[in-house]
Amino acid sequence: MYAPYFGLSREPFSLAPDPRFLFMSERHREALAHLLYGVGGGGGFVLLTGEIGAGKTTVARCFLEQLPPHCDVAYIFNPCLSVIELLQTVCSEFGLPALAPGASVKRHVDALNAYLLDAHARGRHALLVIDEAQALDAAVLEQLRLLTNLETAERKLLQIVLIGQPELRTMLAQPGLEQLAQRVIARYHLGPLTAPETRHYVEHRLAVAGLNRPLPFDAAALAAIHQHSAGVPRRINLLADRALLGAYAQQRPGVDRGMVQHAAQEVFDPAPVGAGWGRWLSGPGRSWAAAVFALLLLGGGLAWLGRPAAPVDEAPAVALASPGVGEAAALAASGVDDASRASPVAAVPAPAADGLPELLSAAHRDEALAWRELALRWNVSIGDGDPCSVAAQAQLACFKSSTGGLAQLRQLQRPALLVLRQGTQPRVHAVLVALDARQATLQVGARSFQVPLAALAGVWRGEFATFWRTPPGWRPGLDAAGRVWLQAQLAQAMPEAAASPPRSQADQVAAFQLLQGLPVDGQAGPLTLMQLNRSTGVEEPRLLQPPER
Repeated sequence: MYAPYFGLSREPFSLAPDPRFLFMSERHREALAHLLYGVGGGGGFVLLTGEIGAGKTTVARCFLEQLPPHCDVAYIFNPCLSVIELLQTVCSEFGLPALAPGASVKRHVDALNAYLLDAHARGRHALLVIDEAQALDAAVLEQLRLLTNLETAERKLLQIVLIGQPELRTMLAQPGLEQLAQRVIARYHLGPLTAPETRHYVEHRLAVAGLNRPLPFDAAALAAIHQHSAGVPRRINLLADRALLGAYAQQRPGVDRGMVQHAAQEVFDPAPVGAGWGRWLSGPGRSWAAAVFALLLLGGGLAWLGRPAAPVDEAPAVALASPGVGEAAALAASGVDDASRASPVAAVPAPAADGLPELLSAAHRDEALAWRELALRWNVSIGDGDPCSVAAQAQLACFKSSTGGLAQLRQLQRPALLVLRQGTQPRVHAVLVALDARQATLQVGARSFQVPLAALAGVWRGEFATFWRTPPGWRPGLDAAGRVWLQAQLAQAMPEAAASPPRSQADQVAAFQLLQGLPVDGQAGPLTLMQLNRSTGVEEPRLLQPPER
C-alpha cells in the first residue's frame, strides 16, 4: 500500500522468507559457522537455539545451501511426531522405500542402519535436520539419541542438527536427557541484533526494496524500533511496516519516534478481540485510519501514481566522474550537499534505472580488459595473455565465485570484477572499488559509477572474480614451506590459541574458519587464506566506502 509513496518497488518488511532480503548479522554468521563446524565433527548433535523471529530459519537455509555435495540431508519441519512416525519420516526423507503397514520400530531402525552403512561406503555423509525441535517429545528425543549409536569403528553414521526455541536448551538440561546433552558437539544461541545492526537491517531491506532516497526513519525512530523490537528481526519487520503505514496515512515524508511508539502499541499491545477497530479509530489511530481510507477512495491519487505528495528536488542516481574529475567534484555537481544528505525529505534521486544504461554501455564486453584494470589496483600490469596465468608470476591467484554475492564481497573486502547482464544483452564487466550498506561504486576506465544496491541487483546475479596474494609454496595447495608459513600466520592471527595449540594444523585452520564465519573444513583454501592475509596485515588492496550522496 505505502510502497509507491516512498518510491519502493516492493514491500520492504514482508514476513515472507524472500531470499532477496537475506541479512546476515555477525551473530547469524557465527551461528552458521557453528553449524558448519559441527557437521565436520563426525557425528552427534549440533544445537541452534534462538528466540521466536531471531532468524533461525534464515541461518538454517544458508547452512543447507553451503553443505558440501557429499551430504545427504533429511529435513523435518513438523516435529510433532511419535517415535514410529519420526522413523517413517526420516526413512522417507532419505529416499528409502516404505515398509509394510505396522512395521516395528526395529525394522525401521534396521532399514535406516543399512542405508547409512551403504552411504558411508560410498563416501556420503548423512545429516538429519529437525526444525522447531522444542516440540519433540522426550521419547522421540531418546530415539534420536539411539540413532546416533549407529556407527562404524571410525565414525558415527548420522549427524543430527536440532533447531528450536530457548525451551529446547531447558529440555536438554533435564536429568533424563543427560546422555543426549553429552553428545552435543556444537551449540549456539542466536541472540538479538544490536542497535547498529538493527539500523543496518532496516537500511538493507529498504535498499533491496528499491529505496533511492534518504532513509524514511530518523535516528530517534531507529532507536525506538530497536527498543520496542528488542532487536528481533521479525518484530523489527512488524514494527517498521506499521510505522511506514502510519507515515503514509498521514502523508508524512518520514517516520519519527512518536510514530514508532504508536505503531508499537498497535502491533505489540493489541486491543481485546472485538475492540480492535474501536481502538484503531480512537486517539491518534483515528487519523491514520481515516487518512488510509481516504487515500483508498481516491484510487488514482498521487500516492498510487508512485509519486510523493510533496514536490522534491531530483538528483542523478548514478554519479559519474569523468577523467580528471574527482568523486567529490562529481558529488558536488549532482547538487547533493551535506545539509540535504542529513535531511530525510530532501534531494530524492531519480530512479536508478535511468543511470544504469550509462554504466552498462561503458562496461567492458572483453573480460580481459576488466581483469587488467583490476590488476592495476594491485600495482601489477598483466598486459596481454591469460590474466590469471600472467598474474601468477606476481604471486597473485584468481578467485572466481558464481554465487558469493554481496555477503562474500563484504567479508573479503577487496576490489572485484563484477559480471553484469541486463535481460538477454551480452555480459559486460566492471570493477567494484567501494561498497557500503546502500550503494556500490564501480569503475570502468577512468569513470566511476555510484549505483544503489537495489539497482545493481537488477543486472548482477552474484558472479564475481578477484585476485589474492598467494603464500610461499602455493601450487595450488601448500607444500612444506607453505605449511610452515601457514603455522606462523595462524599463530599471529590467533595468539591466544598459539599458547595451547590444537593437536593438528587442520584443527587450527578449522578454529580460524569458525572465528571468521567461513565454512569449516580444516582445509587452507583460497577463502581461508584470503581472510588469513587480511587478519595478519598482508598488503592487499581493500574496498573503500563510497562517498556520501
